[in-house]
Amino acid sequence: MSDLLRAPAELKYAEELDWLESVDDGPKPFSWRLSPKMVRLFILGSERADGLDREISQKWFGDRSFVERSIVTLASDRGLLLIGDPGTGKSWLAELLSAAISRNSTLVVQGTAGTTEDHIKYSWNVSMVIAKGQSRESMIPSPIMTAMEAGSIGRFEELTRSTSDVQDALISILSEKYISVPELGSDQDSDNIVFAKPGFSVIATANSRDRGVNDLSSALKRRFNFVRIPVVTNKKSEAEIVRFRTEELLRRHQIELDVPPTLLDVLLQSFADLRASSAAAGSDDEKLESALSTAEQIGVLEDAILHSNFFGERALTAHALAASLVGSLARREPEDLAILNKYLHSVVEPRSKEEGGSWPEFLQGGRDAIATLS
Repeated sequence: MSDLLRAPAELKYAEELDWLESVDDGPKPFSWRLSPKMVRLFILGSERADGLDREISQKWFGDRSFVERSIVTLASDRGLLLIGDPGTGKSWLAELLSAAISRNSTLVVQGTAGTTEDHIKYSWNVSMVIAKGQSRESMIPSPIMTAMEAGSIGRFEELTRSTSDVQDALISILSEKYISVPELGSDQDSDNIVFAKPGFSVIATANSRDRGVNDLSSALKRRFNFVRIPVVTNKKSEAEIVRFRTEELLRRHQIELDVPPTLLDVLLQSFADLRASSAAAGSDDEKLESALSTAEQIGVLEDAILHSNFFGERALTAHALAASLVGSLARREPEDLAILNKYLHSVVEPRSKEEGGSWPEFLQGGRDAIATLS
């Protein structure tokens, strides 16, 4: 696994999943590899009250009710739609659910304007068709069809970015639980229908900021249970997420670098300030283009850590953190730079005088970064 840039969850946590499966004596729906209770435990981590002989790490941080509702939905015959702002962990939760239930999270369709019905149904190996004609052997199943045949979880990322034709094709899959292949004939003896096996379901994700791009039809909405994933605003939860991802980053890059808790507090507070500013803004021009999600916080910290490790003094500083924040969030020029400059002047500067600590260095780092980009 060390030669993979990013291993899927079922490989990354294979040892944990094997152990959980070995001690799991709970009822399992369909062809599930773990019982619902063990799926929840794998995702949210173990507690002393669970009475396990080993600790299971927490991998997704959020309200446990979101995870429980997602698991219950997948145990029914309905699809699961995870909807929320960018960076709220929708895709990561979908991957963890698929890994725990099916031990395969890679049956994924990426929704774009160019996604076609072939991407969720099937296509053909042209050279085999020319040589031997159309048959099951010359058919190339989509990830969704593969999931149907295996009784596994199929994933559809960014559903609302695909066109209405693709969404309509998904309706028949979710409702009828089979895909017809008319090219293989209409005889009952011909293998012209692919039926879903028990355990098949679809986890789709949708970006709430894409509303109006390709809205879901009422018919498709009825085939899904919606679970809305909010932006994490609780500082304790957010700190846990950022710390968890940062530790993963340091292990992956084999970096020995200390992240002082005070700098993590500065990062969390700065994002909280900027979110409050965006919420109070009267127009889009007064808001940063960034969604200011937890994922973007992690990106800011990752950038600062790598820069400090490769080009700094192998120690994370408030100056490097501020430079990373400005560089990551200033996407529009001059609007975003003006918003960040206003934030430094009206919020960070008074705080640096009152509280001291890392804030004066953070203020200077932000000013230097803005001066460089202006």
